[in-house]
Amino acid sequence: MGLLSILRKLTSNPDRELRLLLLGLDNAGKTTILKILASEEITNVTPTAGFNIKSVISDGFKLNVWDIGGQRKIRPYWKNYFENTDVLIYVVDSADKKRLEETGIELYELLNDDKLRNVPLLVYANKQDLPDSLLASDLAQALGLPSIKDRAWQIQACTASEGRGVREGMEWVCKNFKLK
Repeated sequence: MGLLSILRKLTSNPDRELRLLLLGLDNAGKTTILKILASEEITNVTPTAGFNIKSVISDGFKLNVWDIGGQRKIRPYWKNYFENTDVLIYVVDSADKKRLEETGIELYELLNDDKLRNVPLLVYANKQDLPDSLLASDLAQALGLPSIKDRAWQIQACTASEGRGVREGMEWVCKNFKLK
């Protein structure tokens, strides 16, 4: 779906807008996921120094996706984007076991913030194509996701560079909001 077809859908189907906050450590694949959602070319993805915003249409929803850089020096500024977030999307590099503890700490700091209280959580277990990557179920256990009781959550295996699993995560987001 290209930009023109997105614009057509925007004018013909403005059912509901959702603000999605796309976070995770640097090099987890956030911008690649954003580009896949926007049907953009992913051959030249560079680290996000600030933020990217894209609006995409999915299942009758206009999704305003905020992709914020994940470098350590940028993370303290994440809180400036929490206001009015409908869904938190957290991207994890499933093959980066050295930073598994760090990504877990960052995730739980987000979940404990009052502005994100009760906000549904979608975790993309990205880079499933890489050797020794954790399965989504193992990553969920390592991050302690089953202990989350204050919000709806989902983990979705994906390989963003190939577009696999990305749309399925967005389908969960849209289905979660149709129930409300």
